Amino acid sequence: MGKIIAVANQKGGVGKTTSSINLAASLAALEYRTLLVDADPQANATSGVGFDPKDIQHSIYECMVDGINAQDIILPTNILPHLDLMPSHIDLVGAEVEMINLPNREEKMKVALEPIVDQYDFIIIDCSPSLGLITVNALTAANSVIIPVQCEYFALEGLGKLLNTIKIIQSRLNPQLEIEGILLTMYDVRLRLSNQVVEEVKLHFQQLVFDTIIPRNVKLSESPSFGIPVILHDAESKGSISYLNLAREIVEKNVVPGSENAYAEDDAA
Repeated sequence: MGKIIAVANQKGGVGKTTSSINLAASLAALEYRTLLVDADPQANATSGVGFDPKDIQHSIYECMVDGINAQDIILPTNILPHLDLMPSHIDLVGAEVEMINLPNREEKMKVALEPIVDQYDFIIIDCSPSLGLITVNALTAANSVIIPVQCEYFALEGLGKLLNTIKIIQSRLNPQLEIEGILLTMYDVRLRLSNQVVEEVKLHFQQLVFDTIIPRNVKLSESPSFGIPVILHDAESKGSISYLNLAREIVEKNVVPGSENAYAEDDAA
């Protein structure tokens, strides 16, 4: 059984979509079957792996609102053999309104993903920059959540609100939800401020912080304009190496040597 990891932070501009795309691509490059789920109406993760959102006929919106089978909307990416996409488009904006009166509205994404979860080792959900119903759906469906935090002045702003939302979801909707880790992004080694933020976050959250820190990197910023992850844009760039290290960190934590997956082994037990 695959592990579902949501990448969430209601604060925009923290490297959430960049992290979702490049973590998914790095896991695929390590030959783990990986599905990238674009749960953001901006559809940046969809375009970031080479698809034009305007050409998308069916997306996660139809799975959640109309009950379309997830298998029917999954797109294999042509960029990496082990990477698939569940796309988004602008219609997802309306999903929150349409789902308001639906029964079990917080569990629509979980229900959509359940039939396909065994086909993958990892499912990475790129959440929208809000704590709305779509993000709540993602956190309800997920086994764990990665929280990207940028190495800038207001780094911890709003983090308390997100952690509180996670606690509410743990208590009411998804008791199994764990924090996979806090990911420090946009690190600039030249700035004293970046180093101060790293120290402050590690002091507050200790073991929850990933060892891998994502640097500010030109190649990382360029790759979305080519519709490819950074590992295909420049495999030797600092950004690419960092996301590969993050993927290895996650694999080390979750995959049992000699078995399919830590989650698969738990299920068997």
